[in-house]
Amino acid sequence: MSVHVYHYSKCSTCRNALKWLAAHGVAYEATDLVASPPSAEKLAELHKRSGLPIARFFNSSGESYRAGGWKEKLKTLSLRDALRALSKDGKLVKRPIVDTGTIVLVGFKEDCYEDTFG
Repeated sequence: MSVHVYHYSKCSTCRNALKWLAAHGVAYEATDLVASPPSAEKLAELHKRSGLPIARFFNSSGESYRAGGWKEKLKTLSLRDALRALSKDGKLVKRPIVDTGTIVLVGFKEDCYEDTFG
């Protein structure tokens, strides 16, 4: 299984997720979301495979989210515009995003990682 992790190095949740993956012998390739945000097309693919609402891809506890008024904007924003906004500001993206090629996990919940990676 090829695993790709989109993370932010200063994020403690991301560090915990990466530590969990390493402790469980899961090899992965990593991309820093802030330095290199995924394209809108890549985010659309991840979103579709995740089965989650687009709002779950927004880092609702982050400064970019609060400063940008995204809580209100998301109520009327099109999917296309939401994906475009996420692709332009990596700090706006909920993290980490773990892509196994089939399964997409957003955030770090140990039980979900256990279910996915055993």
